[in-house]
Amino acid sequence: IGAAKLVVVVAIFLLTFYVISQVFEIKMDANLGHIFARSALDAAARSTKPPRYKCGISKACPEKHFAFKMASGAANVVGPKICVEDTVLMSGVKNNVGRGINVALVNGKTGEPLDAKFFDMWGGDVAPFIEFLKSIQDGTIVLMATYDDGATKLNEEARKLIAELGSTSITNLGFRDNWVFCGGKGIKTKSPFEQHIKNNKDTNKYEGWPEVVEMEGCIPQKQD
Repeated sequence: IGAAKLVVVVAIFLLTFYVISQVFEIKMDANLGHIFARSALDAAARSTKPPRYKCGISKACPEKHFAFKMASGAANVVGPKICVEDTVLMSGVKNNVGRGINVALVNGKTGEPLDAKFFDMWGGDVAPFIEFLKSIQDGTIVLMATYDDGATKLNEEARKLIAELGSTSITNLGFRDNWVFCGGKGIKTKSPFEQHIKNNKDTNKYEGWPEVVEMEGCIPQKQD
């Protein structure tokens, strides 16, 4: 009887161990399956996440081009923003923008920032702006964005100097128009990088001001 009991106890023990091990293995398999599935989902999420390009533009620039993105000011509340090659040159956060025309200069060969200034075309004087425009060296990339009002003090000389940088809209820039432009000193053609929205009380997004204009693109590197 003792031996029979021992056999039964051993048999129950082995059966219990087998059942537990089977359940444990199933759970292990389920957990491993869950881990692998989650890893696959994470990998898929990473692969579908859109890549980020310089200045947050929508697609990468080709070789020997500089990425840029810019926006005019919003009414007289939010300042303009100018970014080149993933470096923010002018913005409200940098505290280097102001009413009028905001100008950033970039080396056309290296993409390095050279200068950033704003000129008040409402209550200021156009003379310093004209002198600044005349001082720009050949081969320099010039980016401009309006904020609040960029046109009241503009005269024919200033407009002509900006037109020589490749602008076509500067002749029509009026009171509180929104305008962004990217050209260059010594450019031989009109720039393809320009956006202009007229101040029109019937279509203005903000009371007294049109909507913000934004622009992005790839500036060809200046070749020797």
